[in-house]
Amino acid sequence: MKRPNIDYKGFRLSRLNEPRFSHLKLLGGWIVYFALYFITENLIPAEQCHVMHVPLDDAIPFNEWFVIPYTFWFLLVAGSLLYYILKDAERFRDLQKFIIITQLVAMAVYIIWPSVQNLRPETFPRDNFLTWILSIIYAFDTPTGVCPSLHVGYSLGILSVVTKDPYVPRGWKAVLLLIVITIAYATMAVKQHSAVDVFWALLLGLLAEIIVYGKKYWAPRLKKKSRTEAEKQ
Repeated sequence: MKRPNIDYKGFRLSRLNEPRFSHLKLLGGWIVYFALYFITENLIPAEQCHVMHVPLDDAIPFNEWFVIPYTFWFLLVAGSLLYYILKDAERFRDLQKFIIITQLVAMAVYIIWPSVQNLRPETFPRDNFLTWILSIIYAFDTPTGVCPSLHVGYSLGILSVVTKDPYVPRGWKAVLLLIVITIAYATMAVKQHSAVDVFWALLLGLLAEIIVYGKKYWAPRLKKKSRTEAEKQ
């Protein structure tokens, strides 16, 4: 069965409070995020940050090829939001709520307990197009405010929403799972994040999952499972 499109004909900002358009207000969360991003990137000196490092970081070799999945993440986030804005308002709400939770918690941690990683190579082992792209990323994004990783946090939100979507084929869900795993590894392979950042992002994703889906998705299934097990006894 084909998923219907959402009809945005007649949309005006003055109609934003109408039920069929009200989900778009959640996009305002990005305004708050970018404001907090400016604060964490520009007003917190690296000297005040806690260094993120574990032995696993040293065991993961730098590999510029992973800048491809690392940058693909931006398209994944934008594309997922756009897809659900056009196709499914309820799942867009879930995805945006998941993202807002990860944003607010992560930014609070960045401000209260600022972090930094010193894993970036001083010089690239190779000079090619991929390292050139990575040098731009390094210049744009400072190594502060890294724990937990929002790259991983957002990816978990997308994976959570898509895997619960009956319109998405299982094959595509499996592909997305591999993409999310690759993105998580890429954050460490291009030395943008420590393994510590990824670990705490997984816990943050679990928190967001419980808040967004605990009552409406997991609780009914757990009750059904308990009832089934009781009937078997």
